[in-house]
Amino acid sequence: MNAPSRTPASSKLISGATGDWELVIGLEIHAQVTSEAKLFSGSSTAFGAPPNSHVSLVDAAMPGMLPVLNHECVRQAIRTGLGVKARINLQSTFDRKNYFYPDLPQGYQISQYKSPIVGEGEVAVDLPGGETVMVGIERIHLEQDAGKSIHDQDPSSSYVDLNRSGVALMEIVSKPDMRSSEEAKAYVTKLRTILRYIGTCDGDMEKGNLRADVNVSVRRPGEPFGTRCEIKNVNSIRFIGQAIETEARRQIGVLEDGGAIDQETRLFDPVRGETRAMRSKEEAHDYRYFPDPDLLPLVVEQAEVDALAASLPELPDAKKARFVSDYGVTPYDAMVLTLERDSADFFEEVAEGRDAKLAANWVINELFGRLNKEGRSIADSPVSARQLGGLVDLVSEDVISGKIAKDLFEILWTEGGDPRELVDSRGLKQVTDTGAIEKVVDEVIAANPEKVEQARAKPTLIGWFVGQVMKASGGKANPQAVNAILKSKLGI
Repeated sequence: MNAPSRTPASSKLISGATGDWELVIGLEIHAQVTSEAKLFSGSSTAFGAPPNSHVSLVDAAMPGMLPVLNHECVRQAIRTGLGVKARINLQSTFDRKNYFYPDLPQGYQISQYKSPIVGEGEVAVDLPGGETVMVGIERIHLEQDAGKSIHDQDPSSSYVDLNRSGVALMEIVSKPDMRSSEEAKAYVTKLRTILRYIGTCDGDMEKGNLRADVNVSVRRPGEPFGTRCEIKNVNSIRFIGQAIETEARRQIGVLEDGGAIDQETRLFDPVRGETRAMRSKEEAHDYRYFPDPDLLPLVVEQAEVDALAASLPELPDAKKARFVSDYGVTPYDAMVLTLERDSADFFEEVAEGRDAKLAANWVINELFGRLNKEGRSIADSPVSARQLGGLVDLVSEDVISGKIAKDLFEILWTEGGDPRELVDSRGLKQVTDTGAIEKVVDEVIAANPEKVEQARAKPTLIGWFVGQVMKASGGKANPQAVNAILKSKLGI
């Protein structure tokens, strides 16, 4: 199979001992569907319940039990397909994928093989340098999750928890369009953002609600695809990047030593920083797929698809474009602000009727920075959008300086309160009286005659004087007034 035409950026090539190599990456994302019940039973999908407490007779594969399709899971898959601009197949079928595993009591998984519910789509992926790459979606199909084997409860036995057995998964299969670990991480980040906006998966990788099978191969630039290896169940974006880099280096080493890559399934060990072989890679015929005799073909009306499309929220790409056009923020800032729907809503509340660029600066640098530092989400922010908007107003009106604004932010974070009332009660207002500022400037100049001569010879040193005046005024002097008075006094 030959690759789609795409000129590799030299920065994305990997240097080996015998020349450059190009990475080819495809991802299979397993996203747990947001639904109160499982795909084919009424059992709860709630996380954290005692082992085997959310298991129906269907989930446990008792004889004679028949699956009943949960139509909310179908609607969630359609919403996801619409979110990635994919074709929705009005007729699809469920198949049995046969294999044995201790936590798969049926001995097969109900999945979709030849006729998935969602066909081809695409995702626009934003990269750190401002580049955008398009990653194709091959298909999205619905399937059951397996249970969980527990190996650390007893030294001689393994236990099985079937709470997750039968939970609905969307398998989102990308095309092999990614050429670096950075692209792969950005793709997963963007896809998770879309799922969260739509509400079809919470994207919680720590709980296993979003995980990836990573397909990696290497080739000389322009040559046909090499043999790929699949790294199973990687459950963090950071580990996805590490697994890709590690596996690429392993394959390059094998090929440059004259060996060949075996198509196999591997496991990534982040502690040792290596991938290890699990088993030879199965092909479709190994699973003996056949249509599930207990389930009729799934037929969806176009009217239902249209209704679901009409009910979708504004998606990240559209919101990002609107933030750039309506608020005048940079594309990068718009991307950061729209990573989470709650964050975008917060910013809009702060920016409404205000200097949007100043609002974006405070939301991204001060608020997001502090939330990240303390490991909090926007929903847990001690500073509300109303409070931050009030702070932005005070800065815009020149009531407080930037330095005082940071002090005020700290007060709001730790104590709360109304920004304007705090400025009044604590005497934080900016000094705009030029006479008072001039007095401080005169004192600083008189105390530093040698710096005066240096500044006249090198005008950029005026910044040092500005700092000294601001320090002497407790940060309350108006910086623009300080600059103007200093230039006049120093003759710059």
